[in-house]
Amino acid sequence: MSEGRYDVIIIGGGPAGLTAGLYASRARLKTLLIEELIPGGQAAVTHHIENYPGFPGGISGERLMENFKRQAEGFGLEIAQGRVERLAREGDYKNIYTKDTEFLAKAVIIASGSRPNTLGVPGEEKFKGRGVSYCATCDGAFFRDAEIAVIGGGDSAIKEALFLTKFARKINVIHRRSELRAEKVIQEKALGNKKIEFIWDSIVEEIGGEKIVKYLNLKKAKGEERFQLKVEGVFVYVGNQPNSDFLQGIVELDRGGYVKAGDSTETSSPGIFAAGDVRSKLLRQVATAVGDGATAAMAAEEYISRAG
Repeated sequence: MSEGRYDVIIIGGGPAGLTAGLYASRARLKTLLIEELIPGGQAAVTHHIENYPGFPGGISGERLMENFKRQAEGFGLEIAQGRVERLAREGDYKNIYTKDTEFLAKAVIIASGSRPNTLGVPGEEKFKGRGVSYCATCDGAFFRDAEIAVIGGGDSAIKEALFLTKFARKINVIHRRSELRAEKVIQEKALGNKKIEFIWDSIVEEIGGEKIVKYLNLKKAKGEERFQLKVEGVFVYVGNQPNSDFLQGIVELDRGGYVKAGDSTETSSPGIFAAGDVRSKLLRQVATAVGDGATAAMAAEEYISRAG
């Protein structure tokens, strides 16, 4: 079933997608944003964002993304919920297919973001929702006064470990290296927090328990030493992978599956642009997603004008 034609369709409703929607709608382009879950993407479930310009005291991700959404809708952006399963070209239009609907657009902006990597160890799938989580903002309150583990050493892992100190009595940060990769200012806060203990050079081999998580089986990264850590919950932050499966054969991807796009954000397929975390680039932050989104919208406007 076709739902009509648009000037621009944006796939993904995170900071990049919402910014693209704001700019495209403000340019008087008929614009639709399709989001699988809730507008705001991963930023919306980030407890506290302190490095977005203009908010010296920081701001919750939920509130910031709600502001993005309200502002974009104020310029006429339409938002639909659905999972885009396929993208194709037909003449001057691009065809966007969800499970039940086909949309048509002169230009498409891919802002589908990324999703958390899993550990891929025994017990992880079994205990999802029963002690294994990938979102501290979503599930942190369930672990009040508990001893838990956070897996990872990057920005997300350490930020979420700090957030979890509001609930848990102790957080064990398990990292496969001997030093963190997070920003120095975040590291300093975590290293100085009495509720956080670091377990260095260690790898999770198994997540165990009965009905809920009860322990982790760990192994030292170097050597054969193994040991068990009793915990009541595990939060996993070991990187992300792009939501680009539906783009195979449509646009050029890099080895990691991220969309290749030039300075204008245009991909290898004319009229298709990429913005935000799904794009191959150095830094993935709300601030860089906003820049991508604005650029993609203006590049899409120019493309449509040239195409007539």
